[in-house]
This record gives sequence, C-alpha cells and structure tokens, in this order.
Amino acid sequence: MAADGARRNPELRRVAIRRQVAEAGFVRVDALAREYGVSIMTVHRDLDELARRGFLHKVRGGATSAPTTTFHGDLEHRMQAQVEAKLAIAREALATEVESGQVVALDDSTTSLVLARLLPERAPLTVVTHFLPVIRALAAQPGIELVGLGGRYDAAYDSFLGQEAAEAAAGIRPDLLFVSTTAVVDGVCYLQSLRTAITRRALVASASRTVALIDHAKFDRRAPHRLAALAELDRAVVDGGTAPRTVRELRARGACVDVVETS
Repeated sequence: MAADGARRNPELRRVAIRRQVAEAGFVRVDALAREYGVSIMTVHRDLDELARRGFLHKVRGGATSAPTTTFHGDLEHRMQAQVEAKLAIAREALATEVESGQVVALDDSTTSLVLARLLPERAPLTVVTHFLPVIRALAAQPGIELVGLGGRYDAAYDSFLGQEAAEAAAGIRPDLLFVSTTAVVDGVCYLQSLRTAITRRALVASASRTVALIDHAKFDRRAPHRLAALAELDRAVVDGGTAPRTVRELRARGACVDVVETS
C-alpha cells in the first residue's frame, strides 16, 4: 500500500527514498524503479531533487547517504553526528543565555533541538520555531508556550520553510534566537537549502539577539546559500574540537566566539 501511494505521489516517494538511503547507506536506481513501479528517468529526477535539497549524494548507478564536504545528511543522520559536541554547546547556551520569561526562537537545526530539550529548566518561556521536532519535544512541557511559524511544510526537513515561514518570522521579535549552519567558510555561515536560508535570514533579522551554535565539523564543509557572517551575529558558541587557528581567525574577523569543552 505504501508503495502504491509513493507511485502516485512524487513527494511521498521521495520521502520514502530518502529514508531508504539513510537506513541502507546506498540504493540503486534500477531497484528503486522496480520497487515503486516508475521509470529509471523518474527515479533519476527524484534523486536529483533530493540531492538538490542536500539529503543524499548521487553516485553512478544510485545514491549514497555518506556525508561529503557539501552534504549534511537527513535529520536522523544529523542527530547522530557530533552528539557530545552539540550537547556541550547546548548546555553552554542554556547556562549563559536563557532566562525565564524570555521569548526564545529556535531554528530547524539538530543543535537547536538538543537545546530545546533543555529549555524546560528555564520555564516559563515562550518558544518560537518552524521545526516540528522542537514542537513535539516541548508540546507537553509545563511552562512552555509554543508559537509555531507556519507556511509550506517541507517533509524532507520536517519543518516549515521558504517565503511564507519567513513572513511569519518577520512578524515576531524574539528576545533571543539560536541558529546553526551547514558550513562556515571565511567567517561566513552557509546553508545547503535556499528555502532554509530564506527562513533563517528572516529569523536573524527579527531577533533582538542571535547566538550561533556551531560544532567543529561545520568548518570542514561547503554549502551554497549565505546566511550571515559570524561577525554580524552577537555570539558564536563552538566546541573544543574546533581548531585554535580557526577560532583566532574568526575573532580577527570581528566575531565573538566562545569555546566550550566536551565532557
């Protein structure tokens, strides 16, 4: 039944393919065509679209979920990456930035999701987000008022992205925004998806204070869509795996960078 639905609905099929790639690590074009009852060319179009969104890497004869310098993986893959670093960064952010009574905005990054799970320690809070995993994590928490930024839902990112979400973000002024990035190159944050970039730019523009949460792996990657220079944000929290030279260079460019060690 699921295969029948995926055969008729391209987006359902792409979500299913993305999950298969994440679970198996590699899928073949011909096998996908047989499974979903579609042509080889249709599968190639699906893989092209998923690669454009940054959820897989096309290779000869199929696709792989193995990360590259430009690919940051799907949500499940990203949640399993740099776990200790993200937790250390989130704890530092909670301890030094969040105060009860604030309006706190969270982007759709996995580091923000780690932080979201700690936020009840600072309740009462109002939490603004376009990321469904954050909403799910906080929906039943006492003392947390949730404000969801609506718009067009993107199943691949499990969040609301694009111009509609950006317009919703522009109507709210959070006291504090936590944001992350796919890559940092020459002191500038870049994202894999244009719709993600549009949404996060709007959040940065609307927030009174913006803190970037960045693990060391982000400094070894590339992505096409500019978010902001770290020097344009109020603060960046990075983990101790970040090269000291990188930290010095960021500070020389005018960024406020704090390093937190993992336990």
